[in-house]
Amino acid sequence: MNTDKNFSYICVYLCLSAAIPVFGQSPDLGAPGGIILRPGEQRPELQQPAPANGPAPRTADGKPDLSGIWAAAGYTTDITKDLKPGELSMTPWAEALYLQRRANQSKDDPEGLCLPEGAARHDPYPFKTIQTPKLIVILYEGNVHSYRQIFLDRGHPKDLDKNWWGDSIGHWEGNALVVDTVGLNDRTWLDQVGHPHSDQLHVTERYTRPDAGHISLRITIDDPIAYTHPWSVTEVSRALPNWEIHEYVCNENNKDVQHLVGK
Repeated sequence: MNTDKNFSYICVYLCLSAAIPVFGQSPDLGAPGGIILRPGEQRPELQQPAPANGPAPRTADGKPDLSGIWAAAGYTTDITKDLKPGELSMTPWAEALYLQRRANQSKDDPEGLCLPEGAARHDPYPFKTIQTPKLIVILYEGNVHSYRQIFLDRGHPKDLDKNWWGDSIGHWEGNALVVDTVGLNDRTWLDQVGHPHSDQLHVTERYTRPDAGHISLRITIDDPIAYTHPWSVTEVSRALPNWEIHEYVCNENNKDVQHLVGK
């Protein structure tokens, strides 16, 4: 990997994070679907339209096939951007922490430190879904080149250790894959602006593929320590049939962390 490019790429991310209180959300840096291009990178395949909106393909067992490579939906800056007034109600603890993070210009955002993003937050980079009857794996191009495993053949273990990604199990409800995630630590943020959560966070995701060109994800956040009631957002990603996820190692040559001084 060209470390100079990677250093510049990290700087772009960090500068955008620092500018969040001013700009509200990240600008498009040259590609549709919320994808960020590395400086000087040309990715003509990103300019191709999504496949014709024909029927979603199905697997041999008749389930909707969620496999493929997908553009980020563009909610990395503020996961709550589509919510109406009153749909998000923070507890006093969460509101104080959120305002502190905003005032400090998101200086301590874990992603700026190359730490995992967690189950509810999605970077502005493509992701790849691999589907089998018993296991679904999601590979992320961004962050720390992360992955998630969604188990379809078991329940949650009785004794869960709190971790960055939690434990995810799934089942099918008709044409929807419903994913239940628990066992998360409290170290991740829900987005760049700093919406918090506790280690009591329970994430429910509902994946559907309405047509060949799109995947829809309904995320429900249930955390009684941080929010007075559950709330949900829907993110729609488009297919990238001419794309393959690339290696990106956030930790490599990450020299600018000491410049994140906040306010």
